[in-house]
Amino acid sequence: MRPNGWIGLCFVALAAAACAPVPKTAKTAEQYQEDARVAYEEAVDAYLDEDWELTARLLDRVRKDFSYTRYARLAELRMADMAFRQEKFAEATAAYKSFAKDYPSDPEVPYARYRVVRAQFLQSGSSVFQPPLEERDLASVRGAYASLHSFLADYPDYHRRVELDYMLEVVTGVLVRHELYVARFYLKRDEYPPAIARVRYALERYKGSGLEAEAVTLMGETYLKMKDEAQARAAFERVLNEYPASPFAVPARQFLARFEARPQ
Repeated sequence: MRPNGWIGLCFVALAAAACAPVPKTAKTAEQYQEDARVAYEEAVDAYLDEDWELTARLLDRVRKDFSYTRYARLAELRMADMAFRQEKFAEATAAYKSFAKDYPSDPEVPYARYRVVRAQFLQSGSSVFQPPLEERDLASVRGAYASLHSFLADYPDYHRRVELDYMLEVVTGVLVRHELYVARFYLKRDEYPPAIARVRYALERYKGSGLEAEAVTLMGETYLKMKDEAQARAAFERVLNEYPASPFAVPARQFLARFEARPQ
């Protein structure tokens, strides 16, 4: 081959080598973690700006591109927070529960479980726009009650204990009022045993509602209708002994006075 031919082949080879893609240098573990952190913080900035569409896109990128870092877990948690902030409480509850189940040893599990309780409480909260108690679906209230008890059993010293106690008192009160409403419904129909059963269930199942005096007074009134003076007297005396400062101590005292005023 002529010298010029060799020179041409060399130029072709050099051109091909110049056009070939340069292999990427593998990232170190430190670089991978740093890229994950930057991507996560970018998503958090969008979250704080309440740009929900951008937040969802950026968090999803963190989950997919950096799945082997803890930032991927935190991205899942922030997605739950995003649903919560938009008052999509059912969606948020499911996301928080999923996080706690998938990563039981993660230090953010107490926070996720607290947010489950908070989301369920807000979903079941009383409102003037909700239907009357007798017409309301109490499934979410019962769910909140169960979650609260479970959370407080596992984290009795959680830093939001005052708020948790308040939420428990509210949902317990709703459930007890429902039971007393049903008891009064039976009482009006002269169905006394079911009325007594509902009051007893309320007292035994939902302790600490603050409605015990009302419930025991209702029980005493029902026993009066049943002409069971001994049980009625015991109920009214219980109100005076255990709840003397309650407004229901007044009718309880009046009923007992009637017993004393009757001729032997």
